Amino acid sequence: MKLNLVIDGSEAEMEIVSPAPACRFRFDGKERGADVEIPEPGIYSVLLDGRSYDASVERTERALIVTVDGYRFEIEVRDPRRWSRGSSREGGEGRETLIAPMPGKVVRVLVAPGDAVGPGQGIVVVEAMKMQNEIKSSRSGRVLAIQAKEGATVAAGEALATIG
Repeated sequence: MKLNLVIDGSEAEMEIVSPAPACRFRFDGKERGADVEIPEPGIYSVLLDGRSYDASVERTERALIVTVDGYRFEIEVRDPRRWSRGSSREGGEGRETLIAPMPGKVVRVLVAPGDAVGPGQGIVVVEAMKMQNEIKSSRSGRVLAIQAKEGATVAAGEALATIG
């Protein structure tokens, strides 16, 4: 999965080649590996290049705040496959199909067909790599269909719901 990052105002590109615990990734063109453990939500223990790091991650509305060994980084993650507030207008026309950003398991369906939804409203929660990701609508509309079923495994790019 490719991600565009803005780390304290500087742009970077990252591709996750294989997920944790034996993570492989490319950062600005260089492939690296790290062992990652998650002892509790928001806390990561990372072994990278023979050194151990403890990182805490806090989600804000705009970014992730990552603190490593007392250094604080503000990281905005831009997944080119997902909607962002800055790139889409509210109240768009037509249908919107929400897709799974990565393989995972559907842990909750938050709406039902026929429900009215607004921009940024949670539709489905998918768990991937021990993290829960809320998939949100980018606009106002009605739920036309829910393809996701609680407990089902989904592939990256698989349709989860349709908003019209």
